[in-house]
Amino acid sequence: MLFSSITFLFYFLPIMLILYYLFVRNFPIKNVVLLIGSLIFYAWGEPWFMLVMLVSILGNYLFALAVDRYRDDTKIAKWILILTVILNIGLLFVFKYADFVIRNINSATNADIPLFNLELPIGISFFTFQALSYVIDVYRRDGRVQKNPFYVALYISFFPQLIAGPIVQYSTVDEQIHRRKETWDKFSVGVCRFLAGFNKKVLLANNFAIIADHVFNNYPNGGCPVLLAWLGSISYTFQILFDFSGYSDMAIGLGLIFGFKFDENFNYPYISQSIGEFWRRWHISLGKWFKDYVYFPLGGSRVKNMDKVIRNMLVVWTFTGVWHGAEWTFLVWGLMNFVALVFERFTNFEEAKIPGFIKWLYTMFIVNLGWTIFRATDLVTAGNYIKSMFGVGTYHFWSDQVWMFLKEYGVFFIAAIIFSIPIGKRYNKMIVEKKISAVVVDVVYPILILGVFLIGVTYLVKGSYNPFIYFNF
Repeated sequence: MLFSSITFLFYFLPIMLILYYLFVRNFPIKNVVLLIGSLIFYAWGEPWFMLVMLVSILGNYLFALAVDRYRDDTKIAKWILILTVILNIGLLFVFKYADFVIRNINSATNADIPLFNLELPIGISFFTFQALSYVIDVYRRDGRVQKNPFYVALYISFFPQLIAGPIVQYSTVDEQIHRRKETWDKFSVGVCRFLAGFNKKVLLANNFAIIADHVFNNYPNGGCPVLLAWLGSISYTFQILFDFSGYSDMAIGLGLIFGFKFDENFNYPYISQSIGEFWRRWHISLGKWFKDYVYFPLGGSRVKNMDKVIRNMLVVWTFTGVWHGAEWTFLVWGLMNFVALVFERFTNFEEAKIPGFIKWLYTMFIVNLGWTIFRATDLVTAGNYIKSMFGVGTYHFWSDQVWMFLKEYGVFFIAAIIFSIPIGKRYNKMIVEKKISAVVVDVVYPILILGVFLIGVTYLVKGSYNPFIYFNF
C-alpha cells in the first residue's frame, strides 16, 4: 500500500486515526492498534510477505534476549551476535541477491543452476537493518533489551517508516514506544509535513518519472539526442529526490500524528558543494547506520594507517551500493561515490578556496552522472546512455521532444528548483520566531497546502503514473 494512494488516504489512515484517537484511551492498547494496523498495511498487497517479516521479528526478538542473557559471557554473546548477523543477512541474500549471483555464475561458467525466482518482500532492506541495529545495540549496551515481543514487533513493523525509512534505531524510539505524548502541535505539524511530502511525491516525482522513463526506456542502445539525454538524466535526478524525500516527509509526518518523532532523513542535498556534504544531507539515516555499525567498528578514520582508512571507506561504499540493489550498476554507483570521497579527503576539497558555484557544479555533475548509472537497467545500457550525454554515438544535439517536455512540464522544473533549496526551512524558522503574520500562518498557509493536496488527489483519481523507486529496495 502506497501512502500516495486513494486506499491509504481515504480508507486506511482515517480508520487508524479514528481507532487511535476516538475509541482507545489506554496507552498499551494504542500500541496494539498501531501494531495490528501496521501488519495489515504491510500485508495489503502480498499477505505472504508478512510471514517473512514476522520471522525476522521473532528471530531478532529471541536473539536480543539471548545476547542479554549471556552479556556477561562475552564469548557466547559475541557468537550469538555473529549468528544474528549471518541469519539476517542470509535472509536478505536469499530474497534479494541469490538470483543475481546465480545468473552471474551461469553466465561465467555456462552452468544451468535454476533461479529461485522469489518475489522481493517490500522494504526488506529497511526492516532487516532496523532489526539488526536492535540486537547490536543490546549487545553493545547502547539500548535495553525488550522483553515484550509486541513492542519489538511495533518497532520493526511500524507502518510510517516500514517500507522506505527513515531507518530508525531502537534506542531513539524505545522511550516513545513505552510513553509518548500526543499533542495538537505535533498533530498539526505532522499533517502539514505529510501533505508536503505527498505533494512532492505526486506532483513532482511522478511527473518527472514520465520524462525520465520515456527517455531512458526509448534509448537503451544509445543514439539519444544530447539535450534529450541530459533532460532525461536531470528529470531522474529530480524524480529520485522528490520520490524518496517526499516519502520520508510523509513518514515523519505520520510519526508525529501518532506522537512519534523520527530523525530527519534529507536536508536539501542538491545545494551541496561536495560529495561529502551531499552524503551528509542525503538519506541521512542510512549513512548513520553504516557509520555506526560498519565504518566505526572497522576503525573509521581513527586508524593510524591511511590505507586502512581507505579500506574502511571502500567496505562501506561497496555495501552501500549493494544495499540498493542486486545489479552491477548499483555496485559501480557505490564505488563511484567512494572514489569521489577519497579524492575530496586527500585534496581537502571542502576547505579548498574554490568558488562555491564551481564546487556546486562539480558536485551536481557527479551526482547526476551517478543517478544515470543508478537508473540504468545494466552497465551496458548505462554506458550507452552516458555516451549519448556527451555526443558519442549520436548524430543529433537537439530534439523537438526537449521543447515539448519543457513546455508541458516547465512549471514542474521551476517548482523542483525552488523546493530543492531551503525556502521551506526558512519559512518554518520565521513561523517559530513569529516573524510572519498570524493570518498567513493560520489561514493562508493551510488553505494553500490543502489546495495543492486536492490537486494531487485529482492526479490519483484520474489514474496518473504513480511509481515508487524505493519499493525495489
